Amino acid sequence: MEDMSAIVLEQADRLFVQHIDKKVLSAADAGQWPDALWGAVEDAGLPLALVTELKGGAGLAPDVAANMIRRSAFHSVPLPLAETMIANALWTDAGGEVIAGAVTPAPVNPQDRITFASHDAGGATLQGVARHVAWGKQAPTALVLARDANGKAFLCRVPTDKARSNKTRRNVAYEPREDVDFGGVRLAASDILPAPACLGADGLMPFGAAIRVQQMIGGMERCMDYALSYANERVQFGRPIAKFQAIQHMLAIAAGHFAAASAAGDALTESPRLGDDAVTVAIAKSRCGESAGQVAALCHQVHGAMGFTQEHPLHYATRRLWSWRDEWGAEPWWQEKIGRMICEQGGEGFWPLLVDRPAIVGAV
Repeated sequence: MEDMSAIVLEQADRLFVQHIDKKVLSAADAGQWPDALWGAVEDAGLPLALVTELKGGAGLAPDVAANMIRRSAFHSVPLPLAETMIANALWTDAGGEVIAGAVTPAPVNPQDRITFASHDAGGATLQGVARHVAWGKQAPTALVLARDANGKAFLCRVPTDKARSNKTRRNVAYEPREDVDFGGVRLAASDILPAPACLGADGLMPFGAAIRVQQMIGGMERCMDYALSYANERVQFGRPIAKFQAIQHMLAIAAGHFAAASAAGDALTESPRLGDDAVTVAIAKSRCGESAGQVAALCHQVHGAMGFTQEHPLHYATRRLWSWRDEWGAEPWWQEKIGRMICEQGGEGFWPLLVDRPAIVGAV
């Protein structure tokens, strides 16, 4: 199994190296959808990595899928690959068939809520706005979590051309983020499925946060890779700057943050699905967000002015880190969740909260 996992990750790495260069990344920054890259990714079956083999996917274990997401972030893949992976996994878990093409989950903010304006045996009509949806118009399908009048959750397969884009914006990484109005969108019954039990009160939030955690780890690894290479190549006062204690100190601090973030991200892979354990997700998203900010800053310091130029590729990684840190709940939101979960468990429940997380997932 380990050999197969290594083969899958090596194949993904080769694909990313072959199809991603500065020209592709610059075009994506300008708003161009990378058709060739998406075609290669789809042909390799990467969007279905988390879908079971019975449903036509690869059925990768959570740790292998997490590493694949990290490698995609390491290479700054300008696509909703991780979003499509998790969306297809949830949709097929709910009983649906795999969705062709790119899929973006919504809503992505805890304040946003999509509901049914009407719901009958023939289908449902949606109402509500989801803000900052990743590739909300470029992805042909959105996987929307909507609730009925009783609060019951459903997953809805929504063609994005049926919805209205209220506002198009870009995050710091220049990736498209749409404010999508689903009001009035009528769906057939076949496009609506009861949400799987893994989607609790926070809906898609833990699963979106879980993929951002893995992406931040991959992005931090890329930053560290650039910083170490530059420090060993850049000569100042007759020797590589990596020999200077100040630079070594910066790299050591960055490495510590990266190690802590990686450990937090690894903990997510112990659950059957990435995002299953709400406590672990909250801790990981908080820790990785903090680490991402520190690693990005320290790696820019190591590079000096060179790291801020358009010509140097460091910014492709750091801009994504700054964006991913804020998306699917920034640190304050998840830290408040941690505090509330601790308080709800009480003094006697604090230790089980830390060591027996699956027992409390349903209550979070």
